[in-house]
Formats: sequence, structure tokens, C-alpha cells
Amino acid sequence: MTNLGDLEIFSRVIAMGSMSAAGRALGLSPAVVSKRVKRLEERLGTRLFQRTTRQISLTEAGQGFYERIVGILSGIEEAEAFVSGRSGAVRGSLRISAPTSFGRMHIAPHLKGFMDSYPELVVNLVLTDDFSDIVGGGFDLAIRIGELSDSSLVARRLAPVRRVLCASPDYLARHGMPATIEDLAHHVCLPPHTQDAWRLEGPEGSITYRPHGPLYTNSSEVVTEAVLSGMGIALRSTWDVGPALRSGGLRQVLPDYEGSRNVVLSAVYPSRQFLPVKVRLFIDYLAELYGHQPYWEH
Repeated sequence: MTNLGDLEIFSRVIAMGSMSAAGRALGLSPAVVSKRVKRLEERLGTRLFQRTTRQISLTEAGQGFYERIVGILSGIEEAEAFVSGRSGAVRGSLRISAPTSFGRMHIAPHLKGFMDSYPELVVNLVLTDDFSDIVGGGFDLAIRIGELSDSSLVARRLAPVRRVLCASPDYLARHGMPATIEDLAHHVCLPPHTQDAWRLEGPEGSITYRPHGPLYTNSSEVVTEAVLSGMGIALRSTWDVGPALRSGGLRQVLPDYEGSRNVVLSAVYPSRQFLPVKVRLFIDYLAELYGHQPYWEH
């Protein structure tokens, strides 16, 4: 029978992205971690990782093996936490995927408070604007902004996402304030290429507007910088441009229209019979931190 310790090491290598990082988290040398992984591969009679001098990645067999053991390891962790009866027993690693800008602005500044409460827990925060494969990427959960439709995942709503049309005072001084949606055709608009249509809610209900402009980018941060610099009008989330709206660096345009209310901030995790304690605690922490009216709306 496979040693559970070897399975934990295997899982930790996936979560940390390297054998040396997994070794540091477990208090083992890279050589010991490599030896234990090799022992597991020999027992299974297959290679679990593809190794190069720069990176390590799962083989097809390794991916399938991980998908089948991750629930087992989570169940053991849940059982141990239940028996211990104390939150201080939370340990191991927590691998999180989050959007780049949101993670930098609204997760990273609050990690210390969470990690101080659980000093035996190692947090691995991966920032990306792609919708990561949670299971395939070895993530415990993902923070996502959007409309969720993947029925194979469980989602918990953390906060509403309010998006407004906005522009800088300098741009509006040069081009004027649009009075109607139709007026946008005479303005410079800044849509990211990942959202070439703006889905808006207005007095007449839901509408779709296709903006046109000289800048297309896959970076939401570039769009924010462009609208702040006076390049044009953009549809931005208040969690992103709230400070600029409050300071006057940006002004809301067409205030009767806002982004679709179906877009929300959610914590998404694989559908499992038992939700690991570390995942539940982190989700609870964010839910309490943001609340029904997030602090960026104040």
C-alpha cells in the first residue's frame, strides 16, 4: 500500500511548483523530496512528473493520479481537524488562484491577518487573468470575477461587483460629457480585447454596446492606466477605480448605466464531499472582509 506521507509530498510538490519549495514547506531537503517522489513512481510503475532544469510538470498519468488522491488527502485533513477540535491545527499548504489586479489590491494586503491566525499554513497565491484549471493546476480554490456557469465547481458569492463608465476630467474637458449611449459613438472607448462588448443595465433594461477605440489589450491594468491618463472612456470596476472616483481623478459617465449585475466576486473550489478546513477558513475570512457592501464602495 502506498505511504500516505509520499502522497502528501507528491501533492505538496504540485501545490508549491517545485521540489525545493515543497521541501522547505515540509522541513525536508530537496534530495529527500526527490527520493520520496521517485519511490512513489517506482511503486506505481509510471512517471508522475516531467522534469527539466527549469521546471517540473505533471505527466498525463500524474494528472490523473492527482485528481484521484486530492479528495482522499482533503478528507484525511478534514477528519484530523474535526478530531483536534481546534482551528490552530490548520496546517499544510493553501494554493489560490486570483485575478492579477484584484489579488494585488484586495487579497495581498490582507494575507498577513489570515496567516498570523494560522502560522502552520503555507499560502501559495498565484495571480493570473486566465480562468485557471483548478483541479489540473493543483489549486484549492480560485477567486473569480464574472458570471459562473461551470456546474462541476462549487461557487460561493463573496461580494457584488459594480462596474461604471468613467473618464478623466481632462478627457471630458476636451471631448465633452456624453449625454446618451448613442453619444459614445463619438468618443474614444477603451474595451479590453477579452470583452469587446459592454453589457450594461440601464433605464431600458439590459443592453449590449460594442465600443470602438485605438487601444486593445489583454491587461485590465493597462485599461485602467489608459483611462486615468485621459485616453478615453472605460467600463471599470469600483474595486479598481474607487479611489480615483473619490479623489476626482476620474468622473462617472452616463451614471444611469452600469455593468451587468450578473457579474460577481466568487470563491470557486472543486465539488467535494468534505470542504477542507483551510479552504473554508480562507473563504470565510474573505467573505467577512468584503461583506455585502465591500469597503471599496464606502
